[in-house]
Amino acid sequence: MDDETAQQEPVPVRRTVDQGTARLLPDVDRPRARLLTVDDAPQSYVDPGDPTHLEFEYVRRIAHVLDCAAAPGAPLDVLHLGGGAMTLPRYLAATRPGSRQEVVDADRALIGLVAEHLPLPPGSGIEVRADDALTALRDRPPGAVDVLVADVFGGSRVPAHLTTLAYARAAAAALRPEGFYVANLADAAPFGFLRSQLAGFRAAFGDDPGRLCLIAEPAVLRGRRFGNTVLVASRAGLPVERLARLAAGDPFPARVAHGAALERLTGRARPVQESEAAPSPRPPEGSFTVG
Repeated sequence: MDDETAQQEPVPVRRTVDQGTARLLPDVDRPRARLLTVDDAPQSYVDPGDPTHLEFEYVRRIAHVLDCAAAPGAPLDVLHLGGGAMTLPRYLAATRPGSRQEVVDADRALIGLVAEHLPLPPGSGIEVRADDALTALRDRPPGAVDVLVADVFGGSRVPAHLTTLAYARAAAAALRPEGFYVANLADAAPFGFLRSQLAGFRAAFGDDPGRLCLIAEPAVLRGRRFGNTVLVASRAGLPVERLARLAAGDPFPARVAHGAALERLTGRARPVQESEAAPSPRPPEGSFTVG
C-alpha cells in the first residue's frame, strides 16, 4: 500500500462527548458510511452518499412508519427526539423533499462531532438543537407536528423522565389529529418496561385498539431474547396491514402486534407515574456493543 492510498483510507474518530465516548467507525463495504457508537453501544449508521440505506433493522421499521404517514413524497413536519448521526432525518429529506424537521438531542458535543464529520446536506430542511427531549416537547405548540420520532438513549437506556404517563401525554398533545408517534424501545421477557409503556400510550392516545401497535422480530415478541421494538401510536388509527407487509418484507422479517395480541401483552400493566420513573432495562452484556 503506498502513502497516497493510506492517506485516502477513512480512519476512526474518537471523542469524548457529554454522555460518554463517541466513535465514528468506517465501513469497508461502503466507503462514505460511518457507524456511530457511544460507549461502544451502536447509535447510528449513516451513508451520506445514500441516505436511503438503512443498516439497522429497527431504523428501517421506523422508516416504514414515515413512509405510511402521508402520500408518497408529500412533505411532513417532523420532530425527532434524539439525533445521533441523523439517519432518519437524512432519509426523510431524501424521500420527502420539502419536509420541515427539527432534531433535539441533549448531547451538545455529539451534535458538534456529527456536524464536523457528517454534515447535513445544504437545504435539507433539518434544524438541530441541543436540549432535553421532554423540555423541547413541552415547548412545542399543541398539534404542531405530523410525526414525532423518539429514539432517545442515555448510553443504552431510555432516560427515566421519558418513560412516564406525563411524557406520553405531552407526545400526544404535540401531534396533529392524524399524526403518528413512533419510538424505539428495548426490553426482554417478562417485558415489565415495555408493558408499562404500552399502558401509558394507551392511556394517552385512547383505548381504541386500532391506535397502537408494536413492530418487532418474532423472537423478541416471544421473549426469547432482548431486542428492539418499535411502538407506534396515532389517534386517527394505524395502517396496520400496510405496516405488516412492509415489516414482513425486510431482510430480518418483523411482525406487527396489535389488537387482542397487544392487549394480552399489556395485561394489567399500569402507566408509569413520575414518582416511580426509572430508566429502561440495561441490555445484557454484549447485546448491542461493538468491539
